[in-house]
Amino acid sequence: MEFSSGRGRLKQAWLAGDRRDLYPHSLQFYLEPPTENISLVEFESFAIDRLKLLKVVENLGVSYVRNSDSYKTKLEFELRKLKFPYKALAEDDYEARRKDHISHFILRLAYCQSEDLRRWFLQQEMDLLRYRFNEVTDNLRQKFLEHVNLSFEAVGLADAVDLFRARRVFIKDGFAYVPFKEIDVIVLSNYRTKLSKALALTARSLPSIQSDERLQPLLNHLSHSYIGPDYSVQKNTGKISLEQIDTLSVKSFPLCMRQLHKALRDNHHLRHGGRMQYGLFLKGIGLTLEQALEFWKKEFIRGKVDADKFDKGYAYSIRHSYGKEGRRTDYTPYSCMKIIMSNPPSQGDYHGCPFRHSDPELLKQKLQSYKIPPSGITQILELVKGMHYQLACQKYFELTHDVDNLGFSLNHPNQYFTESQRLLSGGRELKKELSNSGNSQQKSNSQESMNSNSTPTSSNTTADAELEGLEAYFTED
Repeated sequence: MEFSSGRGRLKQAWLAGDRRDLYPHSLQFYLEPPTENISLVEFESFAIDRLKLLKVVENLGVSYVRNSDSYKTKLEFELRKLKFPYKALAEDDYEARRKDHISHFILRLAYCQSEDLRRWFLQQEMDLLRYRFNEVTDNLRQKFLEHVNLSFEAVGLADAVDLFRARRVFIKDGFAYVPFKEIDVIVLSNYRTKLSKALALTARSLPSIQSDERLQPLLNHLSHSYIGPDYSVQKNTGKISLEQIDTLSVKSFPLCMRQLHKALRDNHHLRHGGRMQYGLFLKGIGLTLEQALEFWKKEFIRGKVDADKFDKGYAYSIRHSYGKEGRRTDYTPYSCMKIIMSNPPSQGDYHGCPFRHSDPELLKQKLQSYKIPPSGITQILELVKGMHYQLACQKYFELTHDVDNLGFSLNHPNQYFTESQRLLSGGRELKKELSNSGNSQQKSNSQESMNSNSTPTSSNTTADAELEGLEAYFTED
């Protein structure tokens, strides 16, 4: 796949031939990488649309029994809202099939970069194929099996082990005879093997990818991607008093920020990673620059940092995060994906995602101390075990707000706060409370100053930039 500033340079063979030959079936195992030229604008939009799709697949795969009627109904409803017209795929729509093909390979490249990313991508793509395979007609299923060279009359026992264990196959002479309606298990087993190997091979190309200064930032952005408001500007700015923060941390902070706030109060100190994560979150919920300076200064001088040292060092960093110093960049609060995937905490740190980075037993104790019921703790720990960290946070929200179903997916700590306040205020906007003279517990912190790291909301690329040779990244040399 090559990149250009437009779509005008499709290969001549494609223009001359029948484009339907490129995608003879609505389903595929994505065995051959794309070879056409696409613009970076299309590259990123395809990838983001598929990422939204896989996030929906993940959410529904945990909330519903896969392949149940309710699961399929809900997924079909969600697909209609996304920019992936899977009905068009079955209707021989070239553009829909092209987008399906290219977007898979872009995310394959982005999500091959670690074991966690590969595992997540593999699971969602398998669930997506299962749904699509079961939605097509028997005739199209048979054609797909022929297309991927899976023309089964008798199936080897090793491939059908899941069916054999569930007593859903007929065994004779070392072969498993599988009912056609159960063939999806065989298809998915075959797909898992192929995609798992392909991801491993793609990962071997990482040194080449990392040396490309144009490609790597874009792929890193995709693998840490959050699609939604950046929360760098909040309509609640100035409506929250410093005296409210202790109460809000209990009622409306996600567990990661509640943990940081408590550590700050208890230890009078947060290390650099914690100050970055928590400081930008507070900015996102509405603290003005003046409030932030007051908040952090009172905290710092309760510990080992005097007022003069604060003013000479730390104050600059806080102004910098508000876009008032340096490059004047208005830095964005961290999304869930950035917190989960970046800068894991070391001993003595309190930043990161508690669901991702905490020992399960310590997490259990923390949840117990916050009065989460035992059944809820079990549900959260099961989600954590399955590496569904954002869904674990969503369950925590439901349990602490006494709601059964949020009706949306949590992807950002500031989204958590906004939705909590909306729910607690009956849908009304958060109103500023009159502050009494302040005896609020302000404590301190005494490490190196905040730096200028941020979560990019879009890649630092333009439609005119050209990235060539991507095909090599998908296949083994």
